[in-house]
Amino acid sequence: MSTAKSEFSKPEWLRKRIRLSDLRDVEALLAKGKLHTVCQEANCPNIGECFARQQATFLILGNRCTRHCTYCSVPKDIPLPPDPNEPEHVADSAEAMGLRHVVITSPTRDDLPDGGATHFAATVRAIKARDARIVVELLIPDLQENQEALRVIAHSGAEIVGHNLETVPRLYHIRKGAQYERSLRVLKKLKALNPDIRTKSGIMLGLGEREEEVTTLLRDLLEHDCRLLSIGQYLSPGKGYSDVVEFVPPERFERFRDIGMAMGFDYIKSSPYTRSSYMAEEYLTR
Repeated sequence: MSTAKSEFSKPEWLRKRIRLSDLRDVEALLAKGKLHTVCQEANCPNIGECFARQQATFLILGNRCTRHCTYCSVPKDIPLPPDPNEPEHVADSAEAMGLRHVVITSPTRDDLPDGGATHFAATVRAIKARDARIVVELLIPDLQENQEALRVIAHSGAEIVGHNLETVPRLYHIRKGAQYERSLRVLKKLKALNPDIRTKSGIMLGLGEREEEVTTLLRDLLEHDCRLLSIGQYLSPGKGYSDVVEFVPPERFERFRDIGMAMGFDYIKSSPYTRSSYMAEEYLTR
């Protein structure tokens, strides 16, 4: 018998309601700039809360991914060429929303020689040109560990650069084309290229990971100079994706946060609804 958890058996702590009225203003603003957000493309359960607060995580370089991961709902298809006007459109929308902490991510673009690094950097420059005090956070794919691409990202002007491990090594079959050790090296190389940036990662619970595997992952991140972390519950996007093995109770998220902070992390946000960019401004202010 399958151990997969049905969406209908979600515990009470995962039954967040979304009001369509909370989405309309931000959706209209994004549509005007022809922009995508990971909030929409990845069906984030926090979309109502964040859009109501005029916050969104921009998804640049299109909404089609070149990898076929089984946990992510971003469409898998042949991507379109980067839009040269997108950096300015992101800056326009960030300014209109009054954002002081802007988070930017992208699908994996293995079709581009630099994985999209120069486009990320151009977007940071466009935002900083409006107001240099705005904090910019990038959440990047592994860029196939391209040293020059990582250098561009590290010196883009962003204050935080994140790259998610997503899960423990034993479960890496869900990350098509990714390698646990490579992702760790990417984080370490970013920090080595620019010691002034803060590096960040994120993982999901509920895929069948064991406690000792998670604590080993925490130790690995610290050994690779990453001291900011998000931990959230994996929720399957639907049929054909990886199953949810367990709905992890809130107290276990708190336990991992306490373990990680005792180990030496600077900040960990850990709860069932935590996502990479959820309450991102807290990581530098707590």
